[in-house]
Amino acid sequence: MNYNRLTKFLVSLLLLATFACMGPSEKRELKLAHGLPTDHPVHKAMEFMAERCGELSEGKLTIEVYPAEQLGSEQQCVELVQIGSLAITKVSAAVMESFAEDYKVFGLPYIFTSKEHAFKIMDGEIGRDLLLSTEDKWIRGLCYYDAGSRSFYTKSKPITHPDDLSGLKIRVMRSITAVEMIRALGGSATPISWGELYTALQSGVVDGAENNPPSLYTSRHYEVCKYYSLDEHTTIPDVLVVSKIIWDKLSDQEKKWLQQAADESAVLERKLWAESEIKSLEEVQKAGVKINYPDKQPFIDKVQPLLESYRDNEIIYSYIKRIQAVE
Repeated sequence: MNYNRLTKFLVSLLLLATFACMGPSEKRELKLAHGLPTDHPVHKAMEFMAERCGELSEGKLTIEVYPAEQLGSEQQCVELVQIGSLAITKVSAAVMESFAEDYKVFGLPYIFTSKEHAFKIMDGEIGRDLLLSTEDKWIRGLCYYDAGSRSFYTKSKPITHPDDLSGLKIRVMRSITAVEMIRALGGSATPISWGELYTALQSGVVDGAENNPPSLYTSRHYEVCKYYSLDEHTTIPDVLVVSKIIWDKLSDQEKKWLQQAADESAVLERKLWAESEIKSLEEVQKAGVKINYPDKQPFIDKVQPLLESYRDNEIIYSYIKRIQAVE
């Protein structure tokens, strides 16, 4: 174990020991860590949640937020949540695939027909089922945050048709579904952590990536990639998750405070996200990024075999049909 890992391990043990020693009537402080910068709308929503939790509980249950990978990468934070060394983290639904296969459905291209359709799923029974699907992995979902729709940004040319992806190395999250999608569209998928992507783009390790407008802007990837093609192939939400170990230690009242604060933060986050998307697109255009709006139908047609490939997977195909049945 190297020095950094040892340090994080010891810090984790300290956090867990501190929480375990608290009695039911004492004040509790929960640690929330994530990898986003402080100007990101999701971070602002989590700061609001922390404030609301303190207000609702009159200071009895507080949340301390650690942004920008202070306590580890997204994957590491989820692992800390699993063992109860970290209370809460924000994770992309794509990353959750490695903990519960059910989450793969969110990563399927064009599974949602619109933003409104996606919100109906997240706010309804299907979304609730998915939030609770990882409890046996010691992770409990609290709410979803809008993470927009993901589109391609590239260095050398715009992506106006799936054929344009041929021969290009495209960065994806560490998600099997994301890798399968890029392959179905004709590109070469390269999983790289978010923190390493700017350098990978600069050095030519990858030719492009895919993400939402605020992420393109706040990451400054627009300094390297001057083409942004809004094909909006996936609408993958972020998921706010709490350690099941810590959740089970909370009183019923503490659980209500935390859940209410999370739900209210999700409402605010959607508003902040919509504003951030508009601003981000304006800013990257000012910086010289050319935005194009390709015809989505060729992309939709290209990935249909991928969706059908799940016909033999009873769990995923059931979710596909349930989502498609919601109007």
